[in-house]
Amino acid sequence: MLKLFNFWKGVQKTNQMAGSSKVFVIGVGMTKFTKPGTKPGDYPDWAKEAVLNALKDAKLEYRDIQQACVGFCYGESTSGQRALYEIGMTGIPIYNVNNNCSTGSTALYLAKQLIENGNVDCMLALGFEKMETGSLKPRYTDRLHPIDNHVKVLKELHEVTASPRNAQLFGNAGLEHMNKYGTKPEHFAKIAWKNHKHSTNNPYAQFQVEYSLEDILKSPSIHGYLTKLQCCPTSDGAAACILASESFVRRHGLEDQAIEILGMEMATDLPSLIKDKSMMKVVGYDMTKTAAEKLFSKTNIKPTDVDVVELHDCFSANELITYEALGLCPVGKAGELIDRGDNTYGGKYVINPSGGLISKGHPLGATGLAQCSELCWQLRGLADKRQVPNAKLALQHNLGLGGAVVVTLYRKGFATKGLNSKL
Repeated sequence: MLKLFNFWKGVQKTNQMAGSSKVFVIGVGMTKFTKPGTKPGDYPDWAKEAVLNALKDAKLEYRDIQQACVGFCYGESTSGQRALYEIGMTGIPIYNVNNNCSTGSTALYLAKQLIENGNVDCMLALGFEKMETGSLKPRYTDRLHPIDNHVKVLKELHEVTASPRNAQLFGNAGLEHMNKYGTKPEHFAKIAWKNHKHSTNNPYAQFQVEYSLEDILKSPSIHGYLTKLQCCPTSDGAAACILASESFVRRHGLEDQAIEILGMEMATDLPSLIKDKSMMKVVGYDMTKTAAEKLFSKTNIKPTDVDVVELHDCFSANELITYEALGLCPVGKAGELIDRGDNTYGGKYVINPSGGLISKGHPLGATGLAQCSELCWQLRGLADKRQVPNAKLALQHNLGLGGAVVVTLYRKGFATKGLNSKL
């Protein structure tokens, strides 16, 4: 009898621990994203603005933050410390994170794990970038570049042109989709048209101009069918998210605004990157598919349950192929999804209501945290003119070549009766 009692006591303790491992986003904030060189101040100023906005949103003080994960790609080591010292020098551990374009969501991923492991109750994830105009260029030319394998496959499959390297990688991935499934250049242009239209309602977006489909198609070619208005710009800016445990949320009375991270998966490149000679796989199709399948399997949720999506549209081609990698539509059917309008208001999903990277901008370290911020606003009903009606379940996708992808599901943390009923 005593053994049985101890067994059930252990089960109860395990269940309690499992229940307490939930992690919530309780505050978000960001700056407006701008063309490099036009934003007043420097990266610590922008970081301060984003963090103070997030603290205000969470109704907290900086002293409540126990540790911080800070992401950036362009900057000296420990820039994370220098950025946060503008707000306070409290002696907390600060981790500097660099994972290419998925840096922001990687900082979020690490912060979530630290809370889940019971190390802390309240974490800050911050991302910022001070960039240069024009396409991304290698910083170090005296050593092997981390995407050399990707470029080798590109050279095997296509003639290398004078176009920006990333435009060739993603543009040729879109070309592969056209050759395999009959997708047309107009499908990619429709994605850019949609994202530019969405951005007109986002005061944080670098661009807030609506273009016609003809404008998109006739803008200057960057690589073949991929025109300038289908490519994301480099940007300056910052974004911040505050994460907390369930006990912290309850102690501070933040249940009404807490957004639960239902699940989060990171994946890196697979052998298919090199073996399969596929440009779609070179730019992350397989690692996105792997992360998404794990995420939906662990959460017992289907991709078709999702209402709103912030997706890594560095190029319109990547948004299109990612629809299929995430399971938002069957393989080869992304063009049909676009033609039905199932990626915008009134359709099955609203994808990139913020305007996405194409219009909102892409300060690498901040991008993933800006995506998280947008989805939290959507789930809290605070997205103003871009609000997705009855948004209950949100999906985030943030990708970096080299490579890493982070895929995340969110919902309102303390749902009232009837909310998230489809879950």
